[in-house]
Amino acid sequence: MLLAEKTAIVTGAGSGVGAASALRFAEEGAHVLCADIRADTAEETARRIEKAGGSATPFGCDVSREEEVVAAVAAAVDRFGRLDIVFNNAGIPTPRLGARLEDHTAEDFQRLVGVNLAGVFHGCKHAVLQFKRQGHGGVVLNTGSVAGLVAWGGSVYGATKGAVHQLTRAVAIEGAPFGIRANAIGPAGMPLTNFMAAGGLDADAEAMERTVRQVASSHPLGRAITAEDCAEAALFLVSDRAANLTGVVLPVDGGYVAR
Repeated sequence: MLLAEKTAIVTGAGSGVGAASALRFAEEGAHVLCADIRADTAEETARRIEKAGGSATPFGCDVSREEEVVAAVAAAVDRFGRLDIVFNNAGIPTPRLGARLEDHTAEDFQRLVGVNLAGVFHGCKHAVLQFKRQGHGGVVLNTGSVAGLVAWGGSVYGATKGAVHQLTRAVAIEGAPFGIRANAIGPAGMPLTNFMAAGGLDADAEAMERTVRQVASSHPLGRAITAEDCAEAALFLVSDRAANLTGVVLPVDGGYVAR
């Protein structure tokens, strides 16, 4: 098992990439603290893990609030004895899909920065502090985006993800002397996650099927990106198989940025 007896925190674990990753980490032997702003969805993911024979505990957490991230780290250590992995996955999309830069309100901007950037900053900071206290290294993984690599998707959303990529590199360099690795995944279009609904897309089954086909056609491999695709990439990057990889932003994009 790739993560036997390791303790991992996954934020945004109530749905999408977070839920898929929490389940996958647990399958590989990790004890998982499932953190989500919606405590009920975190509880559901933890129940699924335990039903499958894994080890998990739910935790309600708004990553934009530093004190709640501090509490999540403390809860993981109290429950499982140590911390080995922090996957800063929680994020929000452009609040109205298709909105241009000038369509964003000040509140839209602050919310995107507060969750997508500040939330990752809080997670990285308190992961590093805990890893240094333990003295045995650790792994940080962040969810970036293809939108942070090229001008694709919402402008402010993409800017927050570009900042996540740079923060990842900084943590990788600063953490290296302490055995701390930091990487990121950069997903492309994921129409089957809750990001579409959160971005204001209220589509019936037929419309969603059209959206999936349209997104898939933009990827050279011809498939939309799934939460499970991201979970497999995440598992590799947090495992010892990636022991000499740090500062990497791994596109999970069906070849999109290779064009």
